[in-house]
Parts: sequence; structure tokens; C-alpha cells
Amino acid sequence: MFTTPCPLILASASPRRQEFLTQLGLSFHVQPAIIDETPRPGEAPVQFAQRLATAKAESMASDQPQACIIGADTVVSLGTTLFGKPADQQEALTILKNLQGKTHLVTTGLAIICRQRDIKETTTVTSQVTFDTFPDPVLQAYIETGDPMDKAGAYGIQGQGAFLVRSITGSWSNIVGLPVNTLIRTLLRLELLQATG
Repeated sequence: MFTTPCPLILASASPRRQEFLTQLGLSFHVQPAIIDETPRPGEAPVQFAQRLATAKAESMASDQPQACIIGADTVVSLGTTLFGKPADQQEALTILKNLQGKTHLVTTGLAIICRQRDIKETTTVTSQVTFDTFPDPVLQAYIETGDPMDKAGAYGIQGQGAFLVRSITGSWSNIVGLPVNTLIRTLLRLELLQATG
């Protein structure tokens, strides 16, 4: 469906992000970035997501100046509290209980860098997710599937965790981990992507 005028590199190990790009028929390489993902004191979720996405892309840009590098980072927040990937099942349960019956935000920072073309574009996309309420045994049964353990906020809306969600406002793909509409529109505008038709 699309072609790129330069090599495309995804600076992320996320299988969800890789799947989105594959579904679009894009040819790309995966080079996960190794960066410090610790939030800074008082850092807002939007700034945190954008900073990490940019750091991921920049970590590859010097060695690959001819490539178009995509960095992305997704954070889940409720008020000023950030919820990352749970360290263990107990933390997963704590996170899910905190999110129950409330509306939280899912923000993905997106960075696109191509040094050779002097391109550095960053943005964020935020979606709202409202959880329903379930008893602890139901949450524990979900946790024991293993699905929450590699996901910010301890759930995956695209998988078994979909039952937790009462409603969403905004981009569904953003909640999964990549705002596909924003990414494609940006790549087209920057002339880093062309339709094959």
C-alpha cells in the first residue's frame, strides 16, 4: 500500500507497533532503543512520553543518518500518576484496582527523525479510556493469563483485557501503542511515504 524513499527503522521492540506497520505493508527494520525510561521529578505524562519517543529515535539517528527513524512511547496516567509496566502480579493488581471505574489517559509520544533530510518531527496523541468495575478474582484471573505483564497500565485493549474497558474517546490504535492515523499523515506530509497506487 505504501513505499518509502528511505530505509524505515522502528526504534521499538513492541510487537504491537511492529504489527501495525506490517499490516500497512511497510518494509522496515526493528532496532530497539536502549534508553533510561525513568520519569523526571514532576514530569507531566505528555512531556514524559514525548521525551522518551524522541530519545529513542535520536539514539539511532547518528548511526543511520539516511534512515527514517520512528520512535514511540506510550504511557498510562490517572491525574499526575504514571502507570508503567507492572513488575509483578501484585503490582498489576494494584494498578488495575486504581484504574477501576475511572477514566484514565493513554498518551503516545511519536518522533520521526531523518538526519539526511533535516527532519525532526515530534508530537503526542492522547486517548481517554474508561474502565468498568470488577471484583478482585476477575482481575486476578486476567493477570494470571500473563497478558498485563508487558503493558503500560497492566492491560491490553487489543487482547484479553478488552473486557475491562467500558468506553474510549480518541484513537484506538494509540491505546494499543501507535497512533496510526497521525503517523501515516505525518509521514505523507514529510514526503517520507508514498502510496503505491
